Amino acid sequence: RMAEKQEEPSNAQNGEPDNAEEGEEKKKKKLKREDLPPFEIVTGERLPAIFFKFQFRNVEYSSGRNKTFLCYVVETQGRESVTSRGYLEDEHAAAHAEMAFFNTILPKCESSVRYNVTWYVSSSPCVTCADRITETLKKNKNLRLTIMVGRLFMWEEPEMQAALKNMKAAGCKLRIMKPQDFEYVWQNFVEQEEGEEAKAFVPWEDIQENFQYYEEKLAEIL
Repeated sequence: RMAEKQEEPSNAQNGEPDNAEEGEEKKKKKLKREDLPPFEIVTGERLPAIFFKFQFRNVEYSSGRNKTFLCYVVETQGRESVTSRGYLEDEHAAAHAEMAFFNTILPKCESSVRYNVTWYVSSSPCVTCADRITETLKKNKNLRLTIMVGRLFMWEEPEMQAALKNMKAAGCKLRIMKPQDFEYVWQNFVEQEEGEEAKAFVPWEDIQENFQYYEEKLAEIL
């Protein structure tokens, strides 16, 4: 009798209770998301493939792509070397992912530590964020920042061009993402379907031409 009773729950685990729990988990996750401040800092997780395919596409006219997705790799070299990675997105236009990075991921640079930071961003920063990047780099000589961008944002604007030049002068390396860089982001920062073989990155049709287009523009500006 006892043995039979003990077996019952294990059978039930294959049935409904599990799904009910899953539902609860999902609810909890949903709640957590809604309780978060306007800025959702997603670290260590990966961004959904659909976001990547839309937001990172290096198209010339980026209509509807008004969010910034920022994937980062931070290597700190102090007594120990540590590498951390994750991604940020801006949920509200009030604050951008670039700002969030400096406010939350790297709020202060310790002078005894060297920081090598690489960002893979869907588009280049706006003027305000570019200025903040310039200031941060001027203040922290031990911080090296490389920004790989999918697209250039409002690059025709003189104000924007000046801001990008200032970033370069402050030591920021600004690069346009090549097809290989998109592939790197796909492999390292994008969710793969669970239980499936990791899907290979499929480049979109005009990925190479668009990269060359933006690379020429950036070279002209800088």
